[in-house]
Amino acid sequence: MFVIIYNKYTLFITACSLHFSLQFQTSNFLILMGLFKSKGVVYRPVRDVNLGSDSTEFYLQANVKAPRMAGILVKIFTWFLESPIFGPLLLYILKGNNLIHKLITNAELEESPLFVPSHNFEDQKEKEVKSLDSALTPQEQVQLAVECLPTSSGKTHDEKVTLFCRWTVAERFIAAVNESSKPPLQMGFFINYNADDILRQANESTLRYQKGTPISVLDGVPVAIKDEIDCLPYPTTGGTKWLHKERPCIDDACCVKRLRLCGAILVGKTNMHELGAGTSGINPHYGPARNPYDTSRIAGGSSSGSASVVSAGLCPVALGVDGGGSVRMPASLCGVVGIKPTFGRVPDSGVLPMNWTVGMIGILAGTVEDALITYAAISGETPSHQPSNMLWFDDCCDDVRLCCSHALSKLQDHYGWKTIDVTIPDIEAMRLAHYLTIGSECSTWIDSFGDKHFAELGWDARVALNVYGAFNSKEYIKAQKLRNRQMQFHKKLFAEADVIVSPTTGVTAYSIQDDALKTGELDYVNGAALVRYSISGNFLGLPAVTVAVGYNKLGLPIGLQFIGRPWAEATLIHLAFAMQAICLTEYRKPEIYYDLLRKD
Repeated sequence: MFVIIYNKYTLFITACSLHFSLQFQTSNFLILMGLFKSKGVVYRPVRDVNLGSDSTEFYLQANVKAPRMAGILVKIFTWFLESPIFGPLLLYILKGNNLIHKLITNAELEESPLFVPSHNFEDQKEKEVKSLDSALTPQEQVQLAVECLPTSSGKTHDEKVTLFCRWTVAERFIAAVNESSKPPLQMGFFINYNADDILRQANESTLRYQKGTPISVLDGVPVAIKDEIDCLPYPTTGGTKWLHKERPCIDDACCVKRLRLCGAILVGKTNMHELGAGTSGINPHYGPARNPYDTSRIAGGSSSGSASVVSAGLCPVALGVDGGGSVRMPASLCGVVGIKPTFGRVPDSGVLPMNWTVGMIGILAGTVEDALITYAAISGETPSHQPSNMLWFDDCCDDVRLCCSHALSKLQDHYGWKTIDVTIPDIEAMRLAHYLTIGSECSTWIDSFGDKHFAELGWDARVALNVYGAFNSKEYIKAQKLRNRQMQFHKKLFAEADVIVSPTTGVTAYSIQDDALKTGELDYVNGAALVRYSISGNFLGLPAVTVAVGYNKLGLPIGLQFIGRPWAEATLIHLAFAMQAICLTEYRKPEIYYDLLRKD
């Protein structure tokens, strides 16, 4: 995330306001900006960079020293950013302090820009893979996915089909959501849900089962949809109070249509960080989505409601959108499975086009098996493969590092897989380039609606959009050059190994503070730690999966992430299943959990 630093330059701005009149001209600003101009990095060509264990490349940690802001402080800061006098200079200084000028704006690199992280399909020659014919229906794809599951998992799903009384479960679901949305819980799972529509779908599913004609194993299964994805009869708000007025929802998104064809019950639109512009999931309009493991802590963003509703047992599956770890991050914090497919794997029609080249529909699920079945329904691939090599890096708090290292060791011991040490250069530059890219794309799309709704946004979203709008075409092009550079690095890495392994987040879920409830918050120290390991998956269009591997001393979940080659979801799903099997006996139910399948 973007970094805000308060230092002597903040005082310098105040001094300027006292010394100069309000007639300060743009030319004066440009002169002052010249005082702070930093020399840019000269990047060595990719061909000259050694990625092996003997590499001389060094790891540059995120330059994050920003104070947390919420309440009146974030309002004051927003006023300065939006001021025609102070705003341009403040934004220039912020970009410089956060190394954007050094690592991107004024950088020199020979690579050409890469604007879209699309990948030509390559046969991975994976073993024990069942490929799906494009002529298969979503129902047939789901059935093939079920057949791919190990026998024990298959039996479990058969038992669920037998026990799942759709109407009863729907009634329990509605009662649980009503209870969870009121004090003292106020979990903030949903932005919108319709009890009558849910009961109608449940009744139709029940009748199909009574006739012995269920559509698929997903028939009657409640699935929640992030409010960034079109799903009738609900408006698509993007976490705002106004967007649905400018962009009405007139049809289901493609992924939602496929789920309907499989008989899934679409139970409503989940809460999210406004416009996906943050990592906490604290929404000033709809309340924070709370973590079921500790309701005083964040669920993570921006697919916050989707993660928390699955963690709490209300839905076995939910859909999210992952533009900067926005599926994997909350999945990790809430102790569930999160999958982000390869760029282009899942059709994105019917999804808010806020981040065209980095966003992907993703899946949050209680188990790898449920994630696989849903993945088959919306995309069509259901493979399985056992890899031989993995890569590893870390930069996280001690609890996360120790837990993930222990989990990886168990995986190695159990399967005899091998790890190798490598260097991934310029990780901080990639983080900033991704932020510049997603920010520019979001800002450009929001600008298409004009500024008439700007005052209706939460204060933290207003700060984000002001920063996004400060990026220029030169910086955007440089960011895409860095994308090409990183793509070449990762191709070299994947020539040596099957997957990259890392913690999913650098920290566990942090506390929700009262001053953020109405304004949102700026907490870029935690934000940068949360997104640290997610960026390559989005910026380079790589598939990734997170699976729970343990807990910190407070009982908060910790996730381990596997990032794969393009189109290698097979490898990732197999790894996630193996990791889940090893950790299964240690899994704990969250503090807030609803057992909708209980026998009364």
